[in-house]
Formats: sequence, structure tokens, C-alpha cells
Amino acid sequence: MNAEQTLRSRPARTAGGLMILAATAGLVAVVAGKVFGLGGAAGAFETWRPVLYAYVVWCVFLCWGLVLRRGEAGRQLLFILPAILFILAVAVFPTLFGVYIALTDWNLSSFDGPSFNGAANLVRAATDPYFWNAMANMAFYIAAIGAEYAIAFGLALLLNREIRARRFFRIAFLIPFMLSPIAVSWMIGKSMMEFRFGPVSNFARLLGWDNPAFFASPWAARISIEVIDAWMFIPLMTILLLAGLQALPREVGEAADIDGVNAWQKFWKITFPLMLPVSITAIVLRIIFKLKLADIVIAITAGGPGGATDTVTSFIYREYRDRSNVGYGTMLAVIYLIVIIICMTTLLRALRRHRQPLA
Repeated sequence: MNAEQTLRSRPARTAGGLMILAATAGLVAVVAGKVFGLGGAAGAFETWRPVLYAYVVWCVFLCWGLVLRRGEAGRQLLFILPAILFILAVAVFPTLFGVYIALTDWNLSSFDGPSFNGAANLVRAATDPYFWNAMANMAFYIAAIGAEYAIAFGLALLLNREIRARRFFRIAFLIPFMLSPIAVSWMIGKSMMEFRFGPVSNFARLLGWDNPAFFASPWAARISIEVIDAWMFIPLMTILLLAGLQALPREVGEAADIDGVNAWQKFWKITFPLMLPVSITAIVLRIIFKLKLADIVIAITAGGPGGATDTVTSFIYREYRDRSNVGYGTMLAVIYLIVIIICMTTLLRALRRHRQPLA
């Protein structure tokens, strides 16, 4: 019986393999026709729509062919294969397409379309002082997360104590995080910190600052952007740390009180080590949000003065918007993506290695 089923399944397996092979060959042919302009004369390859249609057909025949080739195992793959194919379509393909665009000379202000220029954009990025200035600014903004973490931890400790209106303060602390960055930029950066009539500027004059121009000098502008961004995101770290503090076992703290441990020793020897997992999570999330910092910079300073407040994201945005340089802007985005992947992978590995002895 098994031999008979095997003989009867051979044509199905063969048909399934040929189906997958033919669909793959068709998809490759369509992609090659678009990338290398093989069908440009026909006009059908002016957009990427044929590639989308070919990919959908390939997905259908791939699923069908796997069922024919593998039987029950192929049917089980159908539960996860659509999700994999969807991720391939919305994540992997755009990344590869971005790499393709990064290797072209494509300016929207020119009537010529994209033309392949190899590593010219990469060489230009390596010698672009404005891009490396934006990278240095990002290093400053990320380093400032240490101060944000210290403030958030102090606020979390305060909110964890038995104080009046504790529930009100917990809710009020989340309000800045719920606001739009653009709204905060105009409300604080363009209004409250305005040089002539802003209330913050007037208060600074009362304190003795004759020329309270928060965004005129490079370091003042850089610190002002950091303060505004920190005001928005410190509440997120505070809530995460507060949740960690409330989850700590009370027996440990009570035992320390019985042993006569003072407040500083209790914090440094007990609370802080136990809060390390939550602290690491809060800091990593904050780094992720910080790496996307752009909207506040664009709305308030547009990267000025002289690129002093530029982040990599805002610089790439202005490369697209102001100079219409799609090829070079995409190369900068690809470089930034690679830097983020390397740095975050290194950080997570270091944190995992540090936590292993504690486990």
C-alpha cells in the first residue's frame, strides 16, 4: 500500500517541482526585465506593477507546489508561509530596492531617470562633512540618555513612595509622551522659547541672561533640542521603571530595614541591581526612539545653526526634500541602517553577556 501511494505521488511531486521552478523562472524574468530594462520598449515595465503581479503569482504557485511535493508537510507549511512571504514583500524587497536606488545617480529635479553609478554615492558619503557632523550629533543625543535615565529613575522612586496625589502625578507624567512632536516643537520651541516674546526667554532675562537665544549658538541649540526631546520621552522611562519598582519583592526591602541598612546602601546594593533588567529595557527602547529623532529638529531649527542640531534622519530628510537627491539620500539611509544594526547587535550581545553571570 505504501509503495502504491509512493508511485501515485511521484507525478504529483514532479508536477509540484516543475510548478515551483516555472513560477520562479517567471518571477526572475520579470524582475530582470524591470531592473535591466529588457522590456522598456513595450512600455509594460515603466512601473513595478508587473513585478508585484509576478510575485503574487509566484506565491500562489509556490504554496500549491509545496502541497503537491510534500503532502501533509506542505499543508502544514501553509500556516506560516503566507506570513513569511508577506514579510519578504514588505521588508526584504524594499530593503533590496533601497540598496539598488543607493547605487544610482537619481535627482528628481533632473529630467533624466536613475542611472547606475556604482559606489560613487558611498565615496561621497565618506567625504561628506555634514553627514559625519550629523553622526556626531547623534552620538551626543544618545549619550544624553544617561542623564535622562538618572532623572527618570529619580522620578520613579519618588512616585513609588506614599505621597499625596500619587495617582494624579502618574497620569500627568504621561501627558508629554502622548503629545505630537510637531505640536511640542511649535508650542515650546517656536513659542515658549522664542527669543523676543517667549515666556521662557523672558524668565531667562530675569535670571540675568542678557541674550537668551536658545537656538542661535551651536551648543545652546543642541542642548535645547535635547531638553525638549527629553521632556517628551522621560515619562516613558519613568513609567517603565516605576512598574519595575512595584514588581520588586517587598520582603527584600523589609529584611534590609531590619538589618539596619541605610537608604543609600539599600538603593545601591539591593534596588539598583534588581532593577537592572527593567533599566536595560527602558534604555534600549529609549535608544530606539532617539535614533529616529528628526521631527523636532526639522520643525524648530531645520538642522541649524550650521548643522549643529542635525540628526542623521533630519539630514537625510532634507537631502530628499531640499535637494531632491534620491540616490544619495538613499545611500545615507542604507549606511545609517547598517550602523544601527551593528551598534544595536553589539549592545544587546554585551548586555546578554553581562547578565549571564547574574542568572
